[in-house]
Amino acid sequence: MGSADIVPGVSGGTIALITGIYAHLVEAISKIRFGFVKPLLKGDISGFITQMFEEIDFKFFIPLVLGIGVAFLTLAKVVTFCMDAYPAWTFSFFLGLIVASAVILFRKLNEINLKNFVFALIGAVLTFIFVSLNPIAANHSLPVLFVSGMIAICAMILPGISGSFLLLLLGQYEYMLNALHQLHFTEIIVFVVGALIGILGFSKILNYLLKNHEEVTMAFLIGVMIGSLKVPGGEIISSVGLSFAGLFPCIIVAVIGFALIIVLETRFDYME
Repeated sequence: MGSADIVPGVSGGTIALITGIYAHLVEAISKIRFGFVKPLLKGDISGFITQMFEEIDFKFFIPLVLGIGVAFLTLAKVVTFCMDAYPAWTFSFFLGLIVASAVILFRKLNEINLKNFVFALIGAVLTFIFVSLNPIAANHSLPVLFVSGMIAICAMILPGISGSFLLLLLGQYEYMLNALHQLHFTEIIVFVVGALIGILGFSKILNYLLKNHEEVTMAFLIGVMIGSLKVPGGEIISSVGLSFAGLFPCIIVAVIGFALIIVLETRFDYME
């Protein structure tokens, strides 16, 4: 998930869906209500610990957060290098990942009907318009980083919506990558606090939608993935043009990315 969230156009929520932890993730986050703070304020340490372990699934969150953190710290430089040195091939790989993720979501739909089609179309059109926007020229003050963290994290847990791309539009993507590279802890902590507050609120809405309107929610997310293909597609064409010689290697790399996700999803289905 951490590796995917670094990449503009690829969603960590997609990886959570493929690996079979998505429903658990959303539900576990939505259960955190900070009710354990009340006994702590009263000096009831035993009650604080008991209630905290009731609300927070530490066995789930500790390895997940550690994995995401390690990916952020180790792969940020790799992703930056690939996007600078081999932009067409890198975005081709991302394109394959997104198409495969949309296929996987499509396979999870119980039926194809008009309502699902309409919601998929709405998701595709809205996302296409959204990703066509120009990046905002924003400053990098701590309040702006806090709000950016709140907004980006909501996308990071949605399959098909890239939190990194939202950061790109907000003008904070390269700044936060550099902050990770150079370990600027003040900026990182402010961003993470904003992200925590954002995810705790948004997860409750998402949990409700998945439990009560799963089919149309999934259909909408499929449309979101399709609409987001404009990002890697546009980057590929701007890098190599429309010539067959330039596009053929990109197609091969995209197929590799597609196959990787399909095999990964099949493998995790088998493990479940």
